[in-house]
Amino acid sequence: MSKRVVVTGLGLVCALGENTEQCWNAAVNGVSGIRPVKSVNAEGCYANLGAEVDTPNEKLSDEDYDRSSLLCIKAAGEALADSGFEVTPENSGRIGVIIGNCVGGAVSIDKYYTAKQNGGGKNTDVLKMPAAALANNVAYHFGLNGTTANIVNACAAGTISLGYAADLIRSGKADAFVAGGSDSFSSLAFAGFHALHALDENACSPFNRSSGITLGEGAGILIIESYEHAKARGAKIYCEVLGSGVSSDAHHITAPRPDGQGQMLAITRAIENSGLSANDIDYINAHGTGTAKNDEAEFLSLHTLFDENDHLSVSSTKSMTGHCLGAAGSIEAVFTVKAVCEGVVPPTIGYTDENLQALKEKAGNIDFVPNSKRVKDIKFAASNSFAFGGNNASIVFAKEPRDIPDRTNNERIFVTGIGELIGKPTVEISGDDYKEHGIKMAFYRKLDRFSQLQLISGMRALKDADITISEENETDIGIVVGTADGPLTEVYNFQKTVCESGTAAGSAFSFPNTVYNAAGGYFSIFAGIKGYNVTNANSIQAGLQSLCYAADVIRNGDESIMIATGTDENTEVTGYLYDTLGLLESGKLGEGSVSIVLESETSANKRGAKKYAELVGWASAHKSVEFGKLKGSEDALKEAILKACENAGIKPDDIDILCGFKNGTPAVDEIQDKIYGELFGGKVVQEIKAERDDFSVEARAAGAAAAAANWARLLSKPAASGKYALVTSFGVGGQYSAVVLKKVD
Repeated sequence: MSKRVVVTGLGLVCALGENTEQCWNAAVNGVSGIRPVKSVNAEGCYANLGAEVDTPNEKLSDEDYDRSSLLCIKAAGEALADSGFEVTPENSGRIGVIIGNCVGGAVSIDKYYTAKQNGGGKNTDVLKMPAAALANNVAYHFGLNGTTANIVNACAAGTISLGYAADLIRSGKADAFVAGGSDSFSSLAFAGFHALHALDENACSPFNRSSGITLGEGAGILIIESYEHAKARGAKIYCEVLGSGVSSDAHHITAPRPDGQGQMLAITRAIENSGLSANDIDYINAHGTGTAKNDEAEFLSLHTLFDENDHLSVSSTKSMTGHCLGAAGSIEAVFTVKAVCEGVVPPTIGYTDENLQALKEKAGNIDFVPNSKRVKDIKFAASNSFAFGGNNASIVFAKEPRDIPDRTNNERIFVTGIGELIGKPTVEISGDDYKEHGIKMAFYRKLDRFSQLQLISGMRALKDADITISEENETDIGIVVGTADGPLTEVYNFQKTVCESGTAAGSAFSFPNTVYNAAGGYFSIFAGIKGYNVTNANSIQAGLQSLCYAADVIRNGDESIMIATGTDENTEVTGYLYDTLGLLESGKLGEGSVSIVLESETSANKRGAKKYAELVGWASAHKSVEFGKLKGSEDALKEAILKACENAGIKPDDIDILCGFKNGTPAVDEIQDKIYGELFGGKVVQEIKAERDDFSVEARAAGAAAAAANWARLLSKPAASGKYALVTSFGVGGQYSAVVLKKVD
């Protein structure tokens, strides 16, 4: 099978229009969508501009979803129609949904808390709060039963989602994906950036005045699929998807590295993974936010990498769309694809004659396309996205077919380190936990509860694996954080303050911790990890799915070592959410963080690492049901198990140890009993909470990761009976993951 992945459909909604053509025509003609905000009360704020979609929810869809889901469904509907992809029962399991997002259901949190102040507040609004609902809602709406993921790496999320989808297609795990990003205009984001004093009083002016961002909203969706699949169904092909790159700054939670090192690593990885050089790139849709620090760092990155390129054009379409957060990368990817196909570069608008003279002095060989479009042949184009948490991502598109390097690493993968904090109802963290890893209180106090749990478990895993981060290995190590709810408490409390005291009352201290990827960002900053870094918010099974994702990153040849984690906190907010879902029948929630080090055989042998177990099989599967439900999704659990066994080269009968996820809730327990009974007959199922007093399956993503860690540890004991252990987990909405661990020979 070739490695060709192509774009066959485009969907776009933003302040420039309600479909791709409207938005594209406005962008190439320099039309701005920035105007005074309507959906947020800007009273008392120093800035009042935004780039909102001028369409109320009820005209996006009559479904009862958060605005981020509604925007995404609209763009996805256009993209599917554009691609001519007819979803049928026969093909629905081979097309998945991967969506990037930043603030989750922030509009619904605002709506819920505002209503609660007035004696109302619907339980249905609670179900719309988590980012975990987004991909599931899109899948459910269109009847798509392929793998789902919610990439929540703030402003890099949309770009990472596209790269991840392409990687999964190349590995044969799907034929196609609805991939991209969505975010809605919210008082949370507006108040947060206002508190950081990061908003521009005027329309943002990237690579020019650079005095702040202007927030936007929207969704950008691409249908990407294998070339063979597209050709077989006679699909039109826009362009090729080449390589992508992801990295971490390991510098600051909100500010980029001034030297641009992390940005350059992501861009260089994307170009090299495409089999290209910097001189091959004809156009870059830059991150270009309009803040001084971001623009300065990106200027430096672009000049360092591309000063020998005498035909490069660079523009920031955020000058017209505003910064659409988790949707930014995918909206800009749609523009980049259109630029490749049409041979037109959209401009960066907002330059005066005086500005143009200043730009000329600092642009060098690079054409920053001020004010007016450029007509040119574009063979290769890149789209860059950089985010809070120091996350960086880049992806490359090509006009013509091109073979990319096969970097597949077929080495064995081992569990070489485990770090845990898990308990019911909460985990106790003491000063000894900070001292153990040299964590200073000045740093620790910046972290919310979610990030604190992640940091300590991650550092414990590194210590257990005997890994010291150095200049030699800092880019060879990556992180995948899996979470059901992320920093939902921080988000809720921030929004509560805004609702009670006004938009101008947002906390600059609290806001950085409202993004889901803050935990992974703080971990990378403290540890010095500069490789792949992603956060996936995909319900309870996300902790186990993080192992699948991390193993894919190693298999794809992107990193030698990955730290896969499951992390969730326990608070009144999360307790209420799960009570609403009907998943607290077994008792109170737990919380925790479990980090597992996965390592390629070469890396492990070179270090002389201890090996707990070998990860020989992994798979995720999805059967669309309404978010918050499980009934009707049991076939996806069966599919995940069978795929994981196939990946391991074994049959279900070869499994010696079965780990279950039953928690006393009938809807959960019945599915496990049914599928385990069908596949394994009367084999005994080991329930992990019977093995460990401190374990709580209700710790959601942490519980799923803890199950894998527990059996890896048990398999490492000489007296362990059995060769293969199966661990599975479920997610509300019908997503399941399964991993097969093998006793080390």
